[in-house]
Amino acid sequence: MKPVNVAIIGCGTIANSAHGPSYAKNPKARLACCVDIIPERAQALAQKFGDAETVILTDYHDLLQDDSIELVSVCVPNYLHAPISIDCLNAGKHVLCEKPAAMNYAEVLAMKDAADTHQRMLNIGVVNRFNTAVNQVRDLIQAGELGELYQIYCSFRAYRSIPGLGGQFTTKTKAGGGVLIDWGVHFLDLILYCINAPVVKTVSGVTHSKLGKDMKNYVYTSMWAGPPDYSGTYDVEEFVTGLVRTAGPTLTLNGAWAQNLNESAMFVEFLGEKAGIKLQYGGKFTLYGTKNGMLTETTCDMTLADMFYAEIDAFIDCAAIGRKIRANVDEILVTAQIMDGLYQSAAAGKEVAFT
Repeated sequence: MKPVNVAIIGCGTIANSAHGPSYAKNPKARLACCVDIIPERAQALAQKFGDAETVILTDYHDLLQDDSIELVSVCVPNYLHAPISIDCLNAGKHVLCEKPAAMNYAEVLAMKDAADTHQRMLNIGVVNRFNTAVNQVRDLIQAGELGELYQIYCSFRAYRSIPGLGGQFTTKTKAGGGVLIDWGVHFLDLILYCINAPVVKTVSGVTHSKLGKDMKNYVYTSMWAGPPDYSGTYDVEEFVTGLVRTAGPTLTLNGAWAQNLNESAMFVEFLGEKAGIKLQYGGKFTLYGTKNGMLTETTCDMTLADMFYAEIDAFIDCAAIGRKIRANVDEILVTAQIMDGLYQSAAAGKEVAFT
C-alpha cells in the first residue's frame, strides 16, 4: 500500500519527541509537509523525519487545498487547537490534535461538529489509552477483579517546576489554564477510559496561583519550556484540587506544577470492594487484594509498548477505514466537561451540578 501523506503543524517539542519519529518509523505514512511559523524549526523536523521532497511551510493555510495530504497532526499551543483543527477538517483532512482537545468544552463541540459534518476522523492525543499498563488495568476493572469501584484518587504533583514561566504555558489566553489543563487532562482521561466514563453528577474544584505570581523571585528546580520570560504573564493555576461525583465511583484529585514539598507524586489509585490498584503514571502497577484469608500484593510487570507509536498507527488505520476508535473526540467529551466544571467551580467558590 502506498504510504499516506501526513502534515505536522507545529514543529516543537511534542512533534520532535512523538509525532515525527512515530510517522517516520511507520511504513504506512510519509511526512510530506512540516509547518511552523519559525521556518528553521519546520526545516529541522523535516530533515530528521521527512525526505528530500518534504515541503516546508510557515502558514498552515497553504496546505489546506493540497488534496495529496490526507492526515494532519496538530501540535500547536492550546489556543490554536480548535481553529486549526476545524480548518483542516473543513478542508477534508483527518486530524490528530494534541491534548487538551481545546481551551474549553464549547470549542471541543465545534471541533466535533466539523468532523461529523465532513465525515472525517478527529482523534485527540489521549496517549494513555494506548499505554500497555493502562489497558491492563482497564481489563482488570472491566472483568470485575476489583469488584464495585467506589473511589479513585489521582495525584500529579511536582516540586517547583512551572513550565516556561511568563510564556504560553502560563498565559491563560493561550493555554486555557495551568496544571489542570496541562497535566490533569491526562489523568482524568486515563481514569474515565478505565471506568467507561460514568455519568457525572457534580464537580467541585479549587485552584491556587501562589508560587509563580512574583515571577522574578520564583525559585525553581526545573523549567521545561523555559527559560523564564519575566516580561510575560502568569495568570494560571499551579495547584488544583477537586472532587467529582459520578453515577459510579467518586473521583478526587490533587495536582501541582509547583509546591513547597520536595517530592513528586504521579499515580492513580483505584479502590474497589474486592481489590485495589495503584498505577504509577507512565509505569507499572500493583494489585492489592485478599485470598484464603491472606492479604495479597501482586506487582504486575509487563513490557510497555511505545504508546505514541501505537497512537499514530491507530490514527492512520482508523482514517483509512473510516471507523472511530478510543481516541476519537467523541470519547473525550466528558473529560472536557469535567475540566470546565472544575474551573467554573473554582471561580464561583461552589459546587457545580451537571444536568
